[in-house]
Amino acid sequence: MLPASIPLFPLPNVVLFPNVFLPLHIFEPRYRKMVADTLAGDRIIGMVLLRPGYETNYDGRPPIYQVGCAGVITHSQPLADGRYDIVLRGMEKFRVVSENESEPYRVGLVESIPEVVPADEAQPLRQQRQRLEAVLAAAIERVRSEPKFPPSVPDEDLVNALAQYLDLETLEHQALLECNGVLARCRALIDLLEMKLHAPRGGWTGKVSH
Repeated sequence: MLPASIPLFPLPNVVLFPNVFLPLHIFEPRYRKMVADTLAGDRIIGMVLLRPGYETNYDGRPPIYQVGCAGVITHSQPLADGRYDIVLRGMEKFRVVSENESEPYRVGLVESIPEVVPADEAQPLRQQRQRLEAVLAAAIERVRSEPKFPPSVPDEDLVNALAQYLDLETLEHQALLECNGVLARCRALIDLLEMKLHAPRGGWTGKVSH
């Protein structure tokens, strides 16, 4: 369960998913303070996506999507000029209820959105994972005859990692995050990849972005 109040780090092109790692370079003064405060506390940061049009008020508090994912800082490297390199590991989805303006950085009052896979969805998720692997392999010719994914990776972790790392539009990543659970996310990801594979010119290759 997340704290009721967490610092928010809004970015225009990054969506974090549970149990997936995200490296970040922190350079703005307000977010340097956020990281310093977080490292002195519970090490939790809430990643949220900025809504289109944020550029006109980026230095203020432009609108964000209300559903984000909290991460815990697993590694941090302070740099000589005050910047930080950090790594977050996704923890749990949340919804921003309101914001507290007591800090120079953004602080959200949040509600947790747990994503524990129910027992009756475990087998359907395993079946959908197999479909997902097949769809992705069809996009990457060089791995068609090779094992695609380590079978030891839990189904939900594989779905979330692909939802974060595949080269998709930012709003597609956000839509996947907002799905109601991992099984729904897996099905939505399959539909999305099949649509891209059948698009004219076959330009999508299924590559992974970092």
